Amino acid sequence: GKEVVIANAIIAILTIGGQQLFSFFTFSCPCHVGQNLIYGLAFLGVPALILLILGYALNNQTWRLVMGKRSHFGRVTSSNWLLKCKLVCFVLCSITGRALVAPVTWLAVTLINGSYYICAVSEYVPGYYYGAAPNVTAGERSRILATFPCSQLVPPELSRARDEVILLLRYQSQFFCWLLIAVVVITVFLSYCLASCFSPLSFLHFRYWSSYVHNEQELFDEATDQHSRLYAMQNVRKFFGFFPGSETVKEIRIPSLKEWQAISGLAFLKRVDEEHYDYSLLHDWALKERASGKYLRIDEDP
Repeated sequence: GKEVVIANAIIAILTIGGQQLFSFFTFSCPCHVGQNLIYGLAFLGVPALILLILGYALNNQTWRLVMGKRSHFGRVTSSNWLLKCKLVCFVLCSITGRALVAPVTWLAVTLINGSYYICAVSEYVPGYYYGAAPNVTAGERSRILATFPCSQLVPPELSRARDEVILLLRYQSQFFCWLLIAVVVITVFLSYCLASCFSPLSFLHFRYWSSYVHNEQELFDEATDQHSRLYAMQNVRKFFGFFPGSETVKEIRIPSLKEWQAISGLAFLKRVDEEHYDYSLLHDWALKERASGKYLRIDEDP
């Protein structure tokens, strides 16, 4: 949908900006044999992995899938087990597609820039190809090639060889970037085609269903907010003796020290019976205790 496209575009733009700042302030190739590869791959892969995990964590569908595992498989029979598995796989693929936006953008931007790739693989280039110290040992050649990402460490007689190696590696990095983009675009297109082919709905019916799901979620969120507010208001009123925001407060309740202690502290979600939970310590107190105690009358005139 349009909202998904806009959200993905914003994520991609933020990732590009973050990558540029990240490279400017933190990236500095060590230009040392054995360290270049680890350093370059770390800057390529670790941020992409972190962005992938964040993509999963920030998607509500992930938690709906995880927290709804009992409803998915708790009462599954042999007749609908395959259908349940297909549904879970479909949702998981959808979540993964959204989560991959940021890491793929990171990899594409870093590859098209080429700095990380050049740092990672410079020591593995066949340097003799460019006349880079042809009479030295393989180990010494690797040490020389490892310094190529750092121009200040390269001897003047090898500057031409360095320029050619850097151009070759930048070409390879950008080639891999466009290959990655092509694979992602083709995969996304084929996924949408397959999803449309196997959809039981027609085009207009699918648009109606999408609109219905969106509106239902908005209305449900509004009702959830209002319902929880009204429910919490009853418990707060029982504790303090008045409604928050009430214009006519005639008296207030003075909670005892024991009651203050009962609603203070930390608590987990507590199961009351087979169907209900206590959401907080105040909620637990309101269900168990009577609202007796000291009341103080309030003069309405200031």
